[in-house]
Amino acid sequence: MPTPAADVRRPRDAPAAADRTWTIAEVAEEFGVTHRTVRHYEDLGLISPERRGTTRVYHRRDRTRLSLVLRGRRLGFPLDEIRTIIDLYDAPRGRRSQLEYVLAQIDERRAALEQRRRDLEAAIDELGRFERRCRDDLDRMR
Repeated sequence: MPTPAADVRRPRDAPAAADRTWTIAEVAEEFGVTHRTVRHYEDLGLISPERRGTTRVYHRRDRTRLSLVLRGRRLGFPLDEIRTIIDLYDAPRGRRSQLEYVLAQIDERRAALEQRRRDLEAAIDELGRFERRCRDDLDRMR
């Protein structure tokens, strides 16, 4: 009777999870982006897949970096800031310097977004006042 460990062993020729690779189509589909977007981030040096002839081969590191790029974009960070944040992870101080930098960027981004929210609220209020004046003028013309 096989032991439980024998049931989870992988065949000799199967790659370990850490060795798994992905194609551009798989990466693009997983992250909901186009092949062009993935190639753009590659052109910018934000990800660097292995090349096997004309085929791009993406490793776990590429997927992690792409995930960070896309998260940064969703939060409104420009690509140069995203690059700095990602590259800091490889710096001598590593994760600590990355986190300190990211926190400073978060503070700046939050302040900018809060200012935009105040500006939008003020514009909406002004638009409401203008609409009321126009409706009042129209009512007086009847």
